[in-house]
Amino acid sequence: MHNSIRYIAVSLIQPLEDNDMAKAAAPKTEAPTAKAAQDAFAMGQMPDPADMLEQFRTLAEENLAKSKAAMEKAKAAFDDVQKEAEAGIHSAQENTSKISLAAIDTMRANTESTFSHLEKMVGVKSVAEMIELQTAFVREQAEKAVDTAKTMQGLYQKAGEDMTAPAKAVAEKAMGALKQD
Repeated sequence: MHNSIRYIAVSLIQPLEDNDMAKAAAPKTEAPTAKAAQDAFAMGQMPDPADMLEQFRTLAEENLAKSKAAMEKAKAAFDDVQKEAEAGIHSAQENTSKISLAAIDTMRANTESTFSHLEKMVGVKSVAEMIELQTAFVREQAEKAVDTAKTMQGLYQKAGEDMTAPAKAVAEKAMGALKQD
């Protein structure tokens, strides 16, 4: 019985000793105090959330205002480009009509001149008269071709200038705006 009492005593004491050993082995920590908690997070003064919110709101409003201003500038520039493009298209239509009418007038004049020449050729009495009429006709046609070429060149040049003027104006305005920014 002596052994059994000893066994019971040892088994009761052993868990108490193991528990004391665990406490001794564990690092000793104190309960955190308000001062310790404040020191742990004190990398500097924490900003006030209301101040942070106000700064964020101000920054957002400034960026929104800048974005609106940029959008208005872009819209104005786009409107200018659209107006100038419409003016360019209108100019192109007008110039195309002028060129077409000039070409039709030239064809009409050449046709009338050719019929008039043929009528004269029908009444020819000699080969010399025919050569004289034909030479005069060719010279007249050559002079008309030169005049027509000069006229058409002027019309094409004016059309080119009229069509590029709006684009040039928009480009100069855009470059001026970029230099101001």
